[in-house]
Amino acid sequence: MPTAQLIAPPARPAGARTVEPWGTLARVERGPDEADAPRSAESLLSDVARGDDSAFAVLYDTLGRGVFGTCLGVLRDPDHAAEVAQEVWVEVWRTAARFDAGRGSARTWTLTLAHRRAVDRVRAVQAQRDRDQRVLDGSAEREFDVVADEVESALEQVRVRDCLGILTPTQKQAVVLAYYGGRTYREVADELAAPLPTVKTRIRDGLIRLRDCLGVTS
Repeated sequence: MPTAQLIAPPARPAGARTVEPWGTLARVERGPDEADAPRSAESLLSDVARGDDSAFAVLYDTLGRGVFGTCLGVLRDPDHAAEVAQEVWVEVWRTAARFDAGRGSARTWTLTLAHRRAVDRVRAVQAQRDRDQRVLDGSAEREFDVVADEVESALEQVRVRDCLGILTPTQKQAVVLAYYGGRTYREVADELAAPLPTVKTRIRDGLIRLRDCLGVTS
């Protein structure tokens, strides 16, 4: 966004009205009969649309307080309001040609831009907070679940190991082969060189004792 600079234009005949190129902008020079006449915001905005940075500076002086006040009323924070107000003036500079005097005043158009920008900022901030909270909640839940599962698994392993100690050697051997070795009853029987019914009985009795030791009621 350009900054208003007071640059003395070349001398012109009295009453002359010309347009001088000024960088990428156009500076409108007015004659003495127009210099002191108060200008409407509509007129200023029209010149801003043609790239007149001096008209932009006057428009800023005319409506700047209203733009900031509108932003502050929505955001309730002077720093945020000042930041959004700056964005509003950038938008005014870039989109001045879209202003339609038939649909309302230049003041209303500019303050509507300010209100819309401020509301957008509130929504954006709230949306970011919601995203951050979801990430935080999800992260906390995952961390808790992982820790809880690890602790529960570790405690369960300790309890099972302790309870295995109360089994008879043959019961323990059969249970470990079947449930920790992944073998079938027939494979356990073959490995222990014991009859299948005997192995089934050892495993059944061993599981009953484990159940009672671990406090499993069903």
